[in-house]
Amino acid sequence: MTKLLPRIGSRKNGRISSRKNARKIPKGVIHVQASFNNTIVTVTDVRGRVISWSSAGACGFRGTRRGTPFAAQTAAGNVIRTVVDQGMQRAEVMIKGPGLGRDAALRAIRRSGILLSFVRDVTPMPHNGCRPPKKRRV
Repeated sequence: MTKLLPRIGSRKNGRISSRKNARKIPKGVIHVQASFNNTIVTVTDVRGRVISWSSAGACGFRGTRRGTPFAAQTAAGNVIRTVVDQGMQRAEVMIKGPGLGRDAALRAIRRSGILLSFVRDVTPMPHNGCRPPKKRRV
């Protein structure tokens, strides 16, 4: 039988270090997308590269409970914990969407101890929207 050679750079021989822990980010942007069904919290650096993310569904909430404020608070708490360990002290917050998790996620971010430079609502608003369907003929 032939002996299998270990691949160079594979995870088994421990040569690859985790990139998530290697980066130190002093300032970042926290994006909160709150829909009626789910809340997604993403943390990026100032150039827009994703550092960490979490959602209510990824935290174990299923069905209608994903849209609740408590699920949004849990998702925000999870993602904030990971970026505080990487050294983030200051952040900007962008909130998008009409969901119930908007305020709960913002409250969890404020409670974490990160200094917020500003909080901006970036919910898209239609200026006149799509053309409505034709009236129904009887």
